[in-house]
Amino acid sequence: MWIIATLSAAFFQTLRFMLQKHLSTAGLSAGGSTFARFVFAAPVVVILLAFYLPGRGVALPHIGGSFLAYAVAGGAAQILATVCVVILFSHRNFAVGITFKKTEVIQTALAGFLILGEGIAVAGLFAILIGLIGVLVLSDMPALKGGLLRRMGNRATALGLLSGAFFAISAVCYRGASLEVGSPDPLLRAGITLCAVLLFQVVALGAYLRGFERGEITRVIYAWRVAGWVGLTSMAGSMSWFTAFTLMNAAYVNALGQIELIFALLASVLFFKEKITAREGIGIALISLSVLVLIAVL
Repeated sequence: MWIIATLSAAFFQTLRFMLQKHLSTAGLSAGGSTFARFVFAAPVVVILLAFYLPGRGVALPHIGGSFLAYAVAGGAAQILATVCVVILFSHRNFAVGITFKKTEVIQTALAGFLILGEGIAVAGLFAILIGLIGVLVLSDMPALKGGLLRRMGNRATALGLLSGAFFAISAVCYRGASLEVGSPDPLLRAGITLCAVLLFQVVALGAYLRGFERGEITRVIYAWRVAGWVGLTSMAGSMSWFTAFTLMNAAYVNALGQIELIFALLASVLFFKEKITAREGIGIALISLSVLVLIAVL
């Protein structure tokens, strides 16, 4: 079951990014395509939770201030991460964008060492070095004028690395929030956390769009034929990840979840008709190898 859940999560996550890439090129801003992910998913999660509680014969568990703090922090980080990825799609092709997002695994290990003082094995340091080389290879844009440092210091590189950092923060916060829910049912903890985060994200991002991108919310609603699927695939992917982590050790789930890179390559070539250069292929291979090695030694 955990294998099925992980494959489902990787598939739905890739499909969601494909739909968001389509939305970002169909007149919606990065904020609007990100908002679509939340606004169409939230009602479905609320309804499912409303049926799940009486179906299991349990009341809504107690949630305190720590839960809300984790949920808000994780939700805000995920908004920023998703916006970074959507903007990144306008700079580089789909597969490269997804690979940059995957640096979240490497950045989480580095953050753990710098902030928490958690040791990293020699094999782990080797994996991080491979990933760093892969990022440098992937971020170099020879078409830009100037020296090597200027070419590597482009906006796409910054957006990719930022998205990975924000996704890493959101994952840690979601883990903390779910542990604060007073229930032994892991599916209920996941559902309540997801519901709280989505409601916060709808309100927060909706307020931003209302204040700074007038008319964008209306455009999202009008784009419901595609935007609605963004929300549904987002919800399916999130619940699949939570289910997989509930059933199996996270290291195995993350290792199998790297199949998302293969899904992304297929989407890039088959659906978006984008070409993967040899240099980009090398960068993708190096980052993928570093992630797999890092997970293996955790």
